[in-house]
Amino acid sequence: MSNLRKRLMSGDFVITVEITPPKGPDITGMVKKLEELKTMVDAVNFTDNPSARMRLCSLAACKLSMDIGFEPVLQMACRDRNRLAIQSDLLGAHALGIRNLLVMTGDHPVWGDHREAKPVYDIDSSILVKLVGNLNSGLDINGNKLNGKTEFFCGAVVNPNAEPLMPQLKRFEQKLKMGAEFFQTQMIFEIEKLERFIDYSKKFNTKVIAGIVLIRTKKMLHYLASKVPGVVMPSWLIDKIERLNDEDVEKFGVDFAGSIILNLMERKLCDGVHIMAFSKVEEVKNLLDFLKIRM
Repeated sequence: MSNLRKRLMSGDFVITVEITPPKGPDITGMVKKLEELKTMVDAVNFTDNPSARMRLCSLAACKLSMDIGFEPVLQMACRDRNRLAIQSDLLGAHALGIRNLLVMTGDHPVWGDHREAKPVYDIDSSILVKLVGNLNSGLDINGNKLNGKTEFFCGAVVNPNAEPLMPQLKRFEQKLKMGAEFFQTQMIFEIEKLERFIDYSKKFNTKVIAGIVLIRTKKMLHYLASKVPGVVMPSWLIDKIERLNDEDVEKFGVDFAGSIILNLMERKLCDGVHIMAFSKVEEVKNLLDFLKIRM
């Protein structure tokens, strides 16, 4: 059983962090970041060509992380592989020792840096969750028997910021029925929106990890608000950051993210947080220091 699964199931509040694999063969910088983070958080997610931008594959990044003793979460999108490739890659991941999965449909290539690429979308994320359940039962997606069972801990994504929320709740329920064991949310800026989702999710036996982003610059603010699908940033937050001096934005980002996390922990609103710092280790350290001081 993975440590992440063990801690979530025992009711511990978990902290995970996101690393974007490098765009190129040089892994030196990524490994250095992993070495710095491995004792600070419970697990590290490796994105799978995030926002349809080509990067080193998440499976290789997971293996490199395990080699230095840092438990990974393999993110897998349906955009780039058909069901044959997905099953083959998952069996390969399991053979390498990877147990935590976060599956998603994936952003369309029109958002990325290879806009001429053809998206696959042979299956969607709900079917991918079911596929993982089959592998855990010793079967492929068509019900053919495998020579053993996998032991994946499979999570899916949900967006509590969606308006209207009901279609998102139906997708959430669908993924639950397919076998999702935990959920990671899109970036949370307003606790009230997470709260309305949590109120609904309490009817079900599942774990929720809230996505928290560290805003470092105004340029990043504008990118998130206009270029990242699914991100809904409130206008009051944009206005507030716009009024700051450039040098004050990073500190505000840490204080804002830290305040949300402390609120979530104090109210026991969710089961953990996933920090999206776009591979900036120093900001993650600053945020964790902020939490230690305030706790």
